[in-house]
Amino acid sequence: MNEQDNRVTLTVDNLEYGGWKSVEITADLERQFRTFKLDITWQWPGQTEVRRIQPGAPCEVRIGSDLVLTGYVFKAPISYDGQRISLSIEGSSKTQDLVDCAATNKPNQWHQQSLLRIVQDLVSTYGGYVVSEIPETARRDSHTIVPGETVFQSIDRLLSLFRVFSTDDAQGRVVLARPGSGGRASEALELGKNILSANAPTDYSQVFSEYRVIGQQKGDDKKSGAAVSEVEAVSTDLGFKRRRTTVINEGMQITPELALQRANWESATRMGKALTTTYQVQGWRQANGDLWRHNTLVRVKDPVLEVDGDMLISKVTYSLSQQGSITTLQVAPPHTFDANPAPPKKA
Repeated sequence: MNEQDNRVTLTVDNLEYGGWKSVEITADLERQFRTFKLDITWQWPGQTEVRRIQPGAPCEVRIGSDLVLTGYVFKAPISYDGQRISLSIEGSSKTQDLVDCAATNKPNQWHQQSLLRIVQDLVSTYGGYVVSEIPETARRDSHTIVPGETVFQSIDRLLSLFRVFSTDDAQGRVVLARPGSGGRASEALELGKNILSANAPTDYSQVFSEYRVIGQQKGDDKKSGAAVSEVEAVSTDLGFKRRRTTVINEGMQITPELALQRANWESATRMGKALTTTYQVQGWRQANGDLWRHNTLVRVKDPVLEVDGDMLISKVTYSLSQQGSITTLQVAPPHTFDANPAPPKKA
């Protein structure tokens, strides 16, 4: 493969910077913005003038010709002495502003609007764009910004209710995603072949045998206040050996149907996260030349965990160090992010 295919470049103010000695670029389905950190150290070439990259500058990060991040430089620390200079550049996707900044829409309330419309309105305050890969959702009776909450905190309340997850793309847009909408990896992850190392925490501390979702629903002329003031739904994991019950208090108005769907989703999601595994492979590209990417399905063959089937890549990190270029892939069962998982069945 041509060395230029894996050359990492940072573009700021139409100037391209390369030659980085250390690289770390991460995209994560459970995080709303990508991040990067690039480092370089060199000997003084006889002059002391260095063109500084200013924090806050718009930027793009590419691996070869593949755009992997669009956002801003957040940090640009520099250290030096009489012989050498070390420069570090850190930044993130445009969508970090939605995580950090307050929701300030006026008016601050929506009535009978779809999830997509509300998210678009919230994001547009900071000049952002939304890409939807999910079916149209039911309209919300109402959604109101809580004073002081960030844009994403407001969005997240809606995502939890509709069991949707969001991420960002290489262009710095918000993506309302569905599991595997990024396609399928052409190469399998196989122990003894391309897997360098693996780590499976198998942490069941947040897994329960029973998930109860409680909330409220507005009454109307046909429904008395008592009938709708308390909404409750239960999802039971019959495969769990001992009793462990958790109660989720849904602060928004919720129907019995949505409450049950939320309970089933909590059960599937928590079990899926307990089965999350991290693999490392050499290089950043698959055998066909494509970059490893998150939200793609991959075949995993791991006899240690007794896994031979499709998993979802939920997080990907490209790194470069003295050990060479490495891709770290976090994989989980696809149902971990499924909006409507099948109800748990007895093992």
